[in-house]
Amino acid sequence: MHDESTRERVLGLIARVGPINASALGEELNLTATGVRRHLAALEHEGLIEDHDPAMNPDRGRGRPARSFVATSRGHASLTNGYAGIAAEAMNHMRTHNTLADFVEAHAAKLEATVSSHIDSDAPLEERVEALANALGTEGYATSVRPVPGGTAVQLCQGHCPVQKVAEEAPEWCEAETRMISRVLDVHVQRLSTLAHGAHVCTTHIPLTAGTTGGKA
Repeated sequence: MHDESTRERVLGLIARVGPINASALGEELNLTATGVRRHLAALEHEGLIEDHDPAMNPDRGRGRPARSFVATSRGHASLTNGYAGIAAEAMNHMRTHNTLADFVEAHAAKLEATVSSHIDSDAPLEERVEALANALGTEGYATSVRPVPGGTAVQLCQGHCPVQKVAEEAPEWCEAETRMISRVLDVHVQRLSTLAHGAHVCTTHIPLTAGTTGGKA
């Protein structure tokens, strides 16, 4: 049971911050190198994680970079989430009856109200992004913020999506979420990738320079 709990922590961290290598995992989770390798081997065998660069020869020699890992779609699906009972068929049913858009927007509005309560609208944009990341993290999105070279933007990365299976059937979900992020931050943002479309993380590009934002800088 302890092994299963630790393995879930390893998978959760990979989903949240991957690509990440064994050394960083061990340091972050206070695990021995042997323990990390054992969990990684098991997760890879189960198809829950994969090499971030599968094209590279797995028989790396001296001087080659350490392997780094990301969660697979199956790995993301295995993480516990509160929306597991929502069936994809329900999305198709609502689309057929022209009620899907209202349902998606209502969910986005509810999430917006929740995360907005944790954000100071008068704070600098960088602080608002961090606050949003923390708020989304408490909602199960395993969120982190990564700088973009040059310092003109950051990327909001969501390593887990509680509604991924639903979003796979209803791309409207991702679109509504992107609009919500833009409204909360008061700046135009661009979604670069999504878990629902096969990426290992949802990535939203957020400009920080005054000339490219639509709100506070």
